Amino acid sequence: MDPIREVHLSEPGLLVIDVAGADEATVMAFQHAVARTWGTATAERATRDPGQPGVRIRLYTDLRQALPGPMDAEESGMQ
Repeated sequence: MDPIREVHLSEPGLLVIDVAGADEATVMAFQHAVARTWGTATAERATRDPGQPGVRIRLYTDLRQALPGPMDAEESGMQ
């Protein structure tokens, strides 16, 4: 993974999350769970490091942008 630069975290509530897993399905499932809760720039695919087991993705998440849960979406008519 590339180093995290300060510009990525210029404001409180912003996260850079590096995820490593055994396979692409696992890391993408984790990404999906995070993206259902907060505003997240998602990865389109996982990367593999030559000679290393598993895969990796990097997510940029904004904790200030909480997405409506299933009950909230129903009440607001967003479903």
